[in-house]
Amino acid sequence: MPRNPPTDIWQFLAAASPDHLELGHWRYVLGSLFAALLIGSIVIAFQNWARDPEQRTGCHLGTWLVRTLIGCMWFEGMLWKLPLPVSAGLQIWTEQMASRAAFDAHRDLVRDVLLPHLAQLGPLVFLAELTFAVSMMLGLGVRLVGVLAMLFVTNLWLGIYQPGDPAEWPWSYVFLMMLMFLFSLYAAGRSLGLDAVLRREVASVRERRGLFGRLLNIVS
Repeated sequence: MPRNPPTDIWQFLAAASPDHLELGHWRYVLGSLFAALLIGSIVIAFQNWARDPEQRTGCHLGTWLVRTLIGCMWFEGMLWKLPLPVSAGLQIWTEQMASRAAFDAHRDLVRDVLLPHLAQLGPLVFLAELTFAVSMMLGLGVRLVGVLAMLFVTNLWLGIYQPGDPAEWPWSYVFLMMLMFLFSLYAAGRSLGLDAVLRREVASVRERRGLFGRLLNIVS
């Protein structure tokens, strides 16, 4: 089958992309999880649109669409961190960082600390990218998660900064860093996301009552 956007999208939705197929029967679990997140994103957006007239703008709709698509990107990127604890892709690219990082201290950290403990690092990287995907798709805790994702991408940008794979373009990481920064700065989860629901319908969050309410108000 020739590759093009429609076929790629269909294969991903059907859990039949090359990354999915390498996971065996687990691809059905991950395909179901992605479908649940996508449907959840749409349902949450619809409920916000129906219940809050202030949400019914092109700006909120556009922000929701871009945020959800970036969440899909994080989910797709997460797939090649499998199988746990260390996928072949994670092993290769972490080794690349040991020789291509922009600064000596970064290269030393990767070589002397991260690579020897990659079996413990792999699940953490997987969980981090899953968290980014869930947050962006559902619009939950986007202000906090946007900052964490920006730092995560900064590590990748500086980690493979030196010339190597000609397909790598450092500006790709810079663009993603800037997008995560803007999501955090403008609280993109408040655009048809769960953050909007929390701040509108949960009194403790809306009024910053109690430690938990104040924390949720900050991260959303």
